[in-house]
Amino acid sequence: MNSLQGQDSLVAADHVGHEPVGVVHAIRPGMLGELAALVGEGAARFATQAGFVARHGQIQLLPGADGTVATALLGMGDEVEGADPFVFGALPDSLPAGLWRVSAPAEVAAGDIALGFCLGAYRMPAFGRENAPAAPAARLVVGAEGHGASQMAQCMNLARSLINTPPNLMGPDDLAAAAEAALLPLGAHVSVLRGARLAQDFPTVRHVGMGSERAPCVVEAHWQGSTATDDAPLLSLAGKGVCFDTGGYDLKPPAGMLRMKKDMGGAAIMLGLARLIMLRDLPVRLELRLGCVENSVSGHAMRPSDVVRTRAGLTVEIGNTDAEGRLVLCDLLHAACARQPDLLVDAATLTGAARVALGPDVPALFSNNAETGAAFVAAGMACGDPLWRLPLWPGYRKWLRSPVADLNNISSKPMAGAITAALFLENFVKTDVRWVHIDTYGWNDSARPGKPEGGESLGLRATYEGILKIFNIEDRMHH
Repeated sequence: MNSLQGQDSLVAADHVGHEPVGVVHAIRPGMLGELAALVGEGAARFATQAGFVARHGQIQLLPGADGTVATALLGMGDEVEGADPFVFGALPDSLPAGLWRVSAPAEVAAGDIALGFCLGAYRMPAFGRENAPAAPAARLVVGAEGHGASQMAQCMNLARSLINTPPNLMGPDDLAAAAEAALLPLGAHVSVLRGARLAQDFPTVRHVGMGSERAPCVVEAHWQGSTATDDAPLLSLAGKGVCFDTGGYDLKPPAGMLRMKKDMGGAAIMLGLARLIMLRDLPVRLELRLGCVENSVSGHAMRPSDVVRTRAGLTVEIGNTDAEGRLVLCDLLHAACARQPDLLVDAATLTGAARVALGPDVPALFSNNAETGAAFVAAGMACGDPLWRLPLWPGYRKWLRSPVADLNNISSKPMAGAITAALFLENFVKTDVRWVHIDTYGWNDSARPGKPEGGESLGLRATYEGILKIFNIEDRMHH
């Protein structure tokens, strides 16, 4: 990972030496009365006259007596429920070069400050541009919490960079190679299924990918924590890795196709999560399955009204070739359930309906277990990576009926698209397996503090925290 990935913006406190370290005071609007005590009366007057009101992400540099800047203010806005690491992402681009430390209210975790700083320092890879973006020159001095924040940022930024990669450079084989590069050095066993083996074991993944010159494949990875016994919890992850989605014969309009390089966002997020679990050496047995495929148009592509037999034996009528993500996932979920995991989590950029319901920043969560779903939602709210639960409403199951197959891959009604997609997937999950399905956007439409425009790992931290909660694991790197 290069310096553009952000985590290199941290400096351990014991490596500082005699270099001067500036101070950023992070304050909320209610603390403005304390400004003079924090920075002196002159500097406080300067900040007030400059319009500093401590709004979220607002930064004010304060000149010292010699004209140099060694102090800054960061507005945190009004207090939000749970953590907000992202506000500290405003700092890397706004502070002068050099070393800085942050002084924040007592309830703000040091790990969140470091994580936000790393996320704000992230730069989209250049992909051949001559004027590649420079890494920010400001760096944050951190204590022991820096290592954990650096690992988290590395995994989140890995997902971001994979999503940001242009589709000509991120086909199914490239995504599989990225998975191998991320997991093999950490001791995972990784296999990539292609060709006849793929057709036999993952027939719907193959069916989606038939139209592309770039053949589909499935990544299967297995890993066990160093302290995990053979009866340790089995955690299974699955991700939709549609490297580009034209919609197939049900072709997307140009505007709808413009961002479809991000349709492998679920796989990128699950890969980043798997790497984080391995870096933190959680006491679990881990399995990861990624369906890597391109949904293209050609003489070989799947057609509307095709009927395909899934790995589970259920037949599916293709009502719409643009509802391909659920076809990719259904075989992965069935394969995962054959191993009887203690928890099964999948992520996918699955439906526009979830975005209509919840917008770009809040992934939809579905679960067949109320307690598990609630734990994930609570974990997401607490760490500032929100998820919102939608119901697996049984009354809509009949909308997926087909006269020629066991199921149709789309609903007969133009409503509740995120729910019917989740209900489709539920057919391939064993009833006794705890399952969480996350329908995410995987993208920032515009730049905000800590959230650069482009690929985003929405749901990764929430899922990680949810896993810790479900399995009652104490993570020493936590904060």
